[in-house]
Amino acid sequence: MADGGRRRRAFIGSFTAAGGPGVVTAAVRPDSGALALLEGVDGVPDPSYLALAPGGRTLYAVSETADGAVAAYHVHDDKPRLAGPPVPVDASGPTHLSVFDGHVLTANYGSGSVTAVPVRPDGTLAPTPSGQLRHTGSGPHERRQRGPHAHQVQPDPSGRWAVSVDLGTDSVRVCTLDGGVPALHREFALRPGSGPRHLAFHPGGRYAYVVNELTPTVTVCRWDAGTGTLKPLTEIPVLPDAPAGDAYPSGIAVSPDGRFVWTATRGEDVLTTFAVDGDQLHLTATVPCGGHWPRAITESEGFLYAANERSGNITWFTIDRRTGLPRYDGTVEIPAPSCIVFD
Repeated sequence: MADGGRRRRAFIGSFTAAGGPGVVTAAVRPDSGALALLEGVDGVPDPSYLALAPGGRTLYAVSETADGAVAAYHVHDDKPRLAGPPVPVDASGPTHLSVFDGHVLTANYGSGSVTAVPVRPDGTLAPTPSGQLRHTGSGPHERRQRGPHAHQVQPDPSGRWAVSVDLGTDSVRVCTLDGGVPALHREFALRPGSGPRHLAFHPGGRYAYVVNELTPTVTVCRWDAGTGTLKPLTEIPVLPDAPAGDAYPSGIAVSPDGRFVWTATRGEDVLTTFAVDGDQLHLTATVPCGGHWPRAITESEGFLYAANERSGNITWFTIDRRTGLPRYDGTVEIPAPSCIVFD
């Protein structure tokens, strides 16, 4: 139970342009991980990615539209309630966001940039951004890498750095905030044409795992929080065999004990399990995701959840504590889901 006995909840984002209900809450059964849908709100178009504030009483969502915005919701009860109008991020297509150093940061895929919006003491957002970092560069993929495409931004485990992943430039940028303006510390190159999409840190803080969208692989990196340095080490396929076409890996998650890494691959509709062995990953198995087009995955309390965008469902799996393998347990229907987070 969270917050003095209140039941655990999940928050689900979805694409309203594809029939999604907006932001939806669900109750979580602690014994089975099962979800039961509660309430929803559709006041913001395409709230495709969500992040909770520390303390869990405010929820933030991107509006993944051409204009691009970020919104705050009060989540004191089961129905999310908008806490003021959405704030434009001065960029197009924000796909991800996180809370860092008193600000909400958005990764703007369309514009190839990271925007910072100040958070007020009550959790609501300032009416305008405090600054933006524009990415530059391109990659060898003729269609997908003509320019920068920031796909994710998140704090590192130490809280000292913000790390942004750019699919268009095959690189990861490490940043700080300087007077509310994202400032580049260093940029680190990954293999040209790999198309990095999302990054997840090992709980020990020494490694980071980058799932690549344009080639179905994970890049294992060494992370040094003292110097803000990322060093690519190895690159491992997320599928046991070469895919018939574009595979489109999407999400990545790491177990709280650091023993396992999971990825989702949309083109194959599978979840892959890796065993962690120091600076190596060993692919142990793939299992069906229980739907079509798993856009995001999340681990929570011994269960793995997949948001299957095109089949319109969230599936959950019990994780074998010894092997890390997910076992399908159930599903709930929700149109065009894109993200799931837990309080």
